[in-house]
Amino acid sequence: MILVGLTGGIGSGKSTVSALLAARGAVIVDADQVVRDVQRPGSPVLAKMAERFGPQVIAEDGSLDRAAVAAVVFSDPEALKDLNKIVHPAVGAEMNRQVMAELSTDHVVVMDIPLLTENPREGLQAVIVVDVDPEVQVQRLVGGRGFAEDDARARIAKQATREQRLATATHVVDNSGTLDDLAPQIDRLWVELTALPQLPPDWEMPAPKPKDA
Repeated sequence: MILVGLTGGIGSGKSTVSALLAARGAVIVDADQVVRDVQRPGSPVLAKMAERFGPQVIAEDGSLDRAAVAAVVFSDPEALKDLNKIVHPAVGAEMNRQVMAELSTDHVVVMDIPLLTENPREGLQAVIVVDVDPEVQVQRLVGGRGFAEDDARARIAKQATREQRLATATHVVDNSGTLDDLAPQIDRLWVELTALPQLPPDWEMPAPKPKDA
């Protein structure tokens, strides 16, 4: 197994890069998907969230009302800390389980973690940063995802800066252009990733830090 991290700011197109790597054979361990999985209806994590934030965070069908949670934690640092304490240990454990299930393979395993710069992971053999100018992020969030401009800028401001992300990178993907511009970069990146050494069969995943995803 070859283990690498993938990150990028909101609106950077990280999911597109992740999909292109998967198309070339990478196994994706997606932090956002794991978060959704551990918060599924009936899960212990969801029960703890309802206990902490109130029954209004549960929708009528028993699923998590993500907008309701966001409304609580976005401007309340203490509430956000409590949310992280509930969610992150479960997410970290599940991500580690998925990674270790691939240890005996020759796969390139990509840990897709939006906040990897803010919450670094040990044990990664490379860190891929999807890089765009912050103004491009704003344009994509407003034009493609329906964000109000003020909301888009506020969300970008709450994440690591472009410079902070780039400082952690071993590989940088410039996603400011088109898909046609992106594909050749992913081809080159794939060659570089598959040339990394395989981890030994007795390798152990370092314990996750308190904030994982």
